Amino acid sequence: MTAVSRIRNFSIIAHIDHGKSTLADRMIEKTHAVSARDMRDQVLDSMDLERERGITIKAQAVRLRYRSADGEDYLLNLIDTPGHVDFAYEVSRSLAACEGAILLVDASQGVEAQTLANALLAVEHGLEIIPVLNKLDLPASDPDRVAEEIAGVLGVDPSEVMRVSAKTGDGVDELLEAIITRLPAPGGDEAAPPRALVFDSYYDTYRGVVCSIRMFDGRISTGDRLRLMATGDTPTADEVGVITPAVVPVAQLGPGEVGYLITGIKEIDRIRVGDTVTRDDLRTETALPGYREPKPMVYSGLFPTDGDDFEHLREALEKLRLNDAALVFEPESSRALGFGFRCGFLGLLHMEIVRERLEREYDLDLVATAPSVAFRAVLTGGREIEIHSPQDLPDGGERSEVLEPYVRAMVITPSEYVGTVMELLQSHRGEMGSMQYLSPVRVELVYRVPLAEIVFGFFDQLKSRTRGYASLDYEPDGYRASNLVRLDVLLNGVPVDSFSAVIHADRAYGFGRRLVEVLRELIPRQMFDVPIQAAVGSRIIARETVRARRKDVLAKCYGGDVTRKRKLLEKQKEGKRRMKMVGRVEVPQEAFIAVLKVDED
Repeated sequence: MTAVSRIRNFSIIAHIDHGKSTLADRMIEKTHAVSARDMRDQVLDSMDLERERGITIKAQAVRLRYRSADGEDYLLNLIDTPGHVDFAYEVSRSLAACEGAILLVDASQGVEAQTLANALLAVEHGLEIIPVLNKLDLPASDPDRVAEEIAGVLGVDPSEVMRVSAKTGDGVDELLEAIITRLPAPGGDEAAPPRALVFDSYYDTYRGVVCSIRMFDGRISTGDRLRLMATGDTPTADEVGVITPAVVPVAQLGPGEVGYLITGIKEIDRIRVGDTVTRDDLRTETALPGYREPKPMVYSGLFPTDGDDFEHLREALEKLRLNDAALVFEPESSRALGFGFRCGFLGLLHMEIVRERLEREYDLDLVATAPSVAFRAVLTGGREIEIHSPQDLPDGGERSEVLEPYVRAMVITPSEYVGTVMELLQSHRGEMGSMQYLSPVRVELVYRVPLAEIVFGFFDQLKSRTRGYASLDYEPDGYRASNLVRLDVLLNGVPVDSFSAVIHADRAYGFGRRLVEVLRELIPRQMFDVPIQAAVGSRIIARETVRARRKDVLAKCYGGDVTRKRKLLEKQKEGKRRMKMVGRVEVPQEAFIAVLKVDED
């Protein structure tokens, strides 16, 4: 067993695409954790989606053995974390299992919004931070300027900022030495009752729930009778082990160590992320703090295209929630789409990833409705309710006001684009909070903006207007009363709940106009006219008509009296009128996707 003083637990945190996974690759290579034959790029990104998109979605832990310059052997537990704002909760959970963090910054891009957010997160957790400049091999890198920016953010001397190239491996040996000398060893009492934090988990078809744990006190061995403090369950430790990144069973895990635990539990709700694991015969009375529950920011309906897949979708969502604590869902029914689930996500990328994982890993074919944020309605009696779906919004006479969520948006941009970014934020109902120059060429803007205004398409607009140089981070900032209305879409006079949206009254007409125009192109022609109407309350604000297909009933009439032709046309018209009364309009899947595109425009 390795002494606690020879263990270092650390995360790599950074803005998206600043080189976290590449640096992890070089560390794995330098410590010979993976043979040269098995080495590949982004070795810790195990999901197909991660490799295709070039992003980290799940935090991954790996144990490395490192011999320092003075000949001592150390255990390094490295946790590679995501960089995208939607996966900030993964970063938070990883930091709770560490004593230190490497704050990685691209030497050409400089300090970005997520760099600041992750640095503050690490400081909140009381971690020791090693600031590191990456991508020194790029011709555009400006390490002296960026080192000054980092020094200003962390309040350190620029000479303390380390410099590496994760691509070439330059400076990585010096960084590994700095981890040994600058990061603290974990605490923990070997003789105390065992306490382990579950910081992640996933479902294995053959072995049940597999937990990632960080030991804080005591030891857990294979065969021990355990107690899960949140649920009171007493399973047996079937197997404990470490990830090197190969899965290696071990006899026991001691203080400061990071590994995995398999108990044979197959029921998903019996082990929760953030739970404390102890031994049943030597139990502790004080649970570890765990995590704040992540609060969903965006809600969308997920419906199987085949109604028979409803139970399959429920099982898939339950298994996915084990691996993704920020996913919430509840059953929902729609007249247009049948039975499905209203799901809560942390953002649009999170929603996209969950949907793709459901379709790939669980072989489901899904329709997603247009996303909406969580509003609150104050009823006339004074009671406040949360609105996750447009259908839940009470009519005007039943409510006194509607509150919408606001966020504190932080944008970091080159100074030449300040005017463009301010104009964009103000056009999305943003209110300026502060403006600060991080350096002569980089500016931090802080605005208060409605969440509904930035979750759809805002990020793409920001990038296109600043040539990709601006970065965005945001955090919840309370609720505020707004003039919001529910916009409904009626097909042939029947409301289609899946197209409904809660929207600011000033934007309702433009949105409704564009929506009916798009739907007119996508709804197939019937044997009768199909009116498509956008309505706010009982008032129709926009209308388009899908014209009827007309069968040529006069094809067999070769001349003769005109009254015969007129009689046939009148008979056709009467048949269409009857058809219209009983006809049901089929809506193609593309129409539901088009609603999201209209929102982005």
